[in-house]
Amino acid sequence: MGAQPQRDIDDLPKNDANYTALTPLWFLERAALVHPNRASVIHGPVQFTWADTYRRCRQLASALSRRSIGPGCTVAVIAPNVPAMYEAHFGVPMAGAVVNAVNVRLNASTIAFLLDHCDAQVVMVDQEFFSLAEDSLKIIADKKKSSFNPPLLIVIGDPTCHHESLEDALHKGAIEYEKFLETGDPTFQWKPPKDEWQSIALGYTSGTTKSPKGVVLHHRGAYLMALSVAMVWGMNEGAVYLWTLPMFHCNGWCYTWSLAALCGTNICLRQVSTKAIYSAIADQGVTHFCAAPVVLNNLLNAPRSETYLPLPRPVHVMVAGAAPPPTLLSDLSTRGFIVTHTYGLTETYGPSTICAWKPEWDCLPLDQRARMHSRQGVRYIALEGLEVLDTKTMNPVPADGTTLGEVVFCGNVVMKGYLKNPSENAEAFANGWYHSGDLGVKHPDGYIEIKDRSKDIIISGGENISSLEVEKTLYMHPAVLEVSVVAREDERWGESPCAFVTLKERVHGSDEVALAEDIMRFCRERMPGYWVPKSVLFGPLPKTATGKIKKEELRKKTEELGPIRKSRL
Repeated sequence: MGAQPQRDIDDLPKNDANYTALTPLWFLERAALVHPNRASVIHGPVQFTWADTYRRCRQLASALSRRSIGPGCTVAVIAPNVPAMYEAHFGVPMAGAVVNAVNVRLNASTIAFLLDHCDAQVVMVDQEFFSLAEDSLKIIADKKKSSFNPPLLIVIGDPTCHHESLEDALHKGAIEYEKFLETGDPTFQWKPPKDEWQSIALGYTSGTTKSPKGVVLHHRGAYLMALSVAMVWGMNEGAVYLWTLPMFHCNGWCYTWSLAALCGTNICLRQVSTKAIYSAIADQGVTHFCAAPVVLNNLLNAPRSETYLPLPRPVHVMVAGAAPPPTLLSDLSTRGFIVTHTYGLTETYGPSTICAWKPEWDCLPLDQRARMHSRQGVRYIALEGLEVLDTKTMNPVPADGTTLGEVVFCGNVVMKGYLKNPSENAEAFANGWYHSGDLGVKHPDGYIEIKDRSKDIIISGGENISSLEVEKTLYMHPAVLEVSVVAREDERWGESPCAFVTLKERVHGSDEVALAEDIMRFCRERMPGYWVPKSVLFGPLPKTATGKIKKEELRKKTEELGPIRKSRL
């Protein structure tokens, strides 16, 4: 016999009056109603109100619909943080299509793979990146020959850029974005999805070791996460948000949709620099921004001529990506930045765990507060399941802060799956959890802490070493700007830590041997002996298009170096 339906006190059905599919698109309609004249998007000399943005998004949806772009279609957007990128997050799904925000830092061959894989029917591209889109489409055309069906190509003009690149794109047959909007109806009667499981966005993983995977997100998850990210951060109605985080990165961690729900103001940054961030805080009333640790590192190490201190108001910063070292967190706090630490993945709509701060931690010494702050914490409100599982038994690890396990997720803000990739889906969703591939521990208070990627654990003499823990200590050294630690073959111990270090500008690195010895001495004073890097190399760190350090490249360098030789003494 099949499972019996769950009993309820009634047999009342859903109907059109009491049930509708969840979608964040309604947030924009409400913002235009409540605050039609409030600034919605500001980009240099360009400024729109919420009434303007709603009108423009309806025009975009209408213009796409008139070209038969709707359900089952993908619209790729290759652009930095400009108004058109923001509008695409509403206008494209208002037409029933899926928005694919493409990383502008990718090369042509990778973008060609994405556009071909998702069968993009429309490509919207910023004028500065038109040649990149052109090269990408040529790669697809050369591969497909006569079967290639070129997408509709729309070029986004930007008054802050030189006009020549826009003219070149128009000369080659692209449609200008503003002209395209003019073909749409500003009163277009868009329809929400009939099913909240319908896809709203497609984003690709960075693919450091193999082809990128297409992460498909649904309207329900986008709605829930857009509200959740605002709530867990304590964002107020009317927040002024600075777009330092690329909107192409996990749809801007869903803040694209959150800002409409909050009737806030989006300050676009085409190019992120420390001076631009400090200027926006001083001149445009910025209250919140998100950033990777490398951006925050630059804020702290910027020359005095680029900073505006003290800050005119407390500024909330959300940091994700690699676990920020405690020293970075404490230094930001003393400057007036209120730091919130989060963790997540493209597959979980961006950050989905947060180090929820407890008032009693305010009384702890600064270094202890920073250590608490650097933990990845607890699940977001919209995430139903977060656990650390033993990779062999699939049982939860003890909450002792030391037993390693894999961090796993389940709930409404986990992706639908990978596009056209059933084998990867089967692996990712095994045993009813989404498997992150990150290793962590659970502390007695239930907070999780990421210790490493499973592939980044260093095994030295049979002992596991967390590369992240070693990196945290190295970041405390006054000469270190950035660092990454990987395993290097060791004749005696099997593997030992190898540190790749980027020095701060003011540090004179001519005597690298002495500096390496000083760094190793510094480590010996602060960590177990077998954790101490046995080799330290200096120079810039290789990074992916999303700013992640390419540890695969660093491992290759250690292979070229060969093993640490066993002492003959």
